[in-house]
Amino acid sequence: MKTDSLPMPSAAARIPQLDRRTLFRTGLLGAGLTALSGTVTAKALPGFGYGVASGEPSADSVLLWSRFQAAQDTTLEWEVSRDAAFAEVVAGGSVTARAEHDWCVKPVANGLQADSWYYFRFFAPDGQMSQIGRTRTLPQGPTSRFRLAVVGCSNIGFGWFNAYAHIAEADDTDLVLHTGDYIYEYGRGVYPTEEQKLPGRMRGIDHEIIELADYRARYAQYRSDPDLQRLHQLFPMLHVPDDHESANDSYATGAQNHQLETEGPWDARKRAAVRAKREWMPVSDAPWAAYEIGDLATLFRLETRLEARTKPFDLREIIGRGDKDPGKILAALQAFENDEWRDSSRTLMGEVQEGWLADGMMASRKAGKAWQVLLQQTVMTSLKSSPNIAEGMTDALPEYIRNRIMGGVLTSMAGLPFNMDAWDGYPAARERLLKSAQEADANLIVLAGDSHNGWASELGNMGVPAGIEFAGHSVSSPGMEGFLTWIKPEDMAAQSVQANEQLKWANTKNRGYMSVELTPTKATSEYRFLETVRAKSTALAGTQRISSEAGSHKLDIGDIG
Repeated sequence: MKTDSLPMPSAAARIPQLDRRTLFRTGLLGAGLTALSGTVTAKALPGFGYGVASGEPSADSVLLWSRFQAAQDTTLEWEVSRDAAFAEVVAGGSVTARAEHDWCVKPVANGLQADSWYYFRFFAPDGQMSQIGRTRTLPQGPTSRFRLAVVGCSNIGFGWFNAYAHIAEADDTDLVLHTGDYIYEYGRGVYPTEEQKLPGRMRGIDHEIIELADYRARYAQYRSDPDLQRLHQLFPMLHVPDDHESANDSYATGAQNHQLETEGPWDARKRAAVRAKREWMPVSDAPWAAYEIGDLATLFRLETRLEARTKPFDLREIIGRGDKDPGKILAALQAFENDEWRDSSRTLMGEVQEGWLADGMMASRKAGKAWQVLLQQTVMTSLKSSPNIAEGMTDALPEYIRNRIMGGVLTSMAGLPFNMDAWDGYPAARERLLKSAQEADANLIVLAGDSHNGWASELGNMGVPAGIEFAGHSVSSPGMEGFLTWIKPEDMAAQSVQANEQLKWANTKNRGYMSVELTPTKATSEYRFLETVRAKSTALAGTQRISSEAGSHKLDIGDIG
């Protein structure tokens, strides 16, 4: 279904209430994106100014979202139709936009038919109408194909959301999956720095977000972006929050970027972050959930950040035990590997969620589902730094980057991975998950974000194949190419593959997204690389298709497109 006939998002129209359907059918609504500036707004948008969205699809229901800001609480009407002209309305109701929920509304449309596209809209009592959104239900029964667009790490200050624009333009997906870092919490000049930022791109709230009003304002800042609005308007989305929806390197009881002395209790900040996310995103309040894609797949949405995650290790502290003596540093790292690193009590998901997932994968396979797909945040593949990564590094680099790179070299020499905030920092928890997949005889596909780069891997556990991972590059946040400037990206990718047994392909150069197609016999990820994020463009620099036959746990690396 192409989207050419669907009105582009624009500021909500004000029309006489009795004539709204007539005006729609005569084409007088929805003038396009020219009404928006192309940069995020510095002021809150009134009425339906932040568009519409949908998510949490099932075979017979979809959650709808919009926001209507007015002078007082306002009861809105909503409709769902099979056609964009709303000649066949199949569901509807009323919902109240309240100040206490930041004017956001999230009704659920029930009684829908499986595997079907629908259109929806909201009305205010004074005749204002929202954008017209498009959504779809999940298939039920025999399913020959399902398509996913996988995105993540969209820092608005670094550039345009061209990946979002390309998804809308290509219009070849059934469901958008966001792996997290939908927003970033930093204040102006931090990430990006003043030198890195794209001028004019980030307007509005410019300090680090800590309180509820801050998080709400940051979501508003991002959701005023026209490409993000368009993405939400056209496709349902499932979203898993990573750390930057709260604070950098967050976990159950704190975060690297939270200072108790100056920013107050972590629990208060965490509650604010979760509440704003639940208000502004088309998501349920359930921290994790499963979605049945006909007889083709079960998709598991995981929570690995704020519910149960143990505090990540700080490799700088481990290295510091060596008191700058290389021999003592290696000894400290090896002692760490044999003791703390393997602690079986450390977790990302917690015991309850681990059990739920194990049972879910087992039930999915018993039901005959071809694939068991994990939508989660961080890379599961074990990744060590190449021992050659520091060759060519100069003192011109900032000291903190030099220290980070040398830390990666030292951990590699000790046989340790470099990112303790990913699954690599929780090896016992990873073993438990992969063991449960093996016991279920699952055709496991792990989808990941967080790293800003593209990776494709064959996962193993205890020397036995356990699944595959498609880890996606970022929408706009810079990857390794941004600071490993002395290494050609293609050389960095080759070194990474050579240094890591599970890793079969890497891209450390481009921004973009993954287009993942599932069939009963094959799963394919097409990595789509945008030419740039520094200017508005949907031109692709290339593509890379990587496939896996069901039951093989192996990857077939195709040609670069």
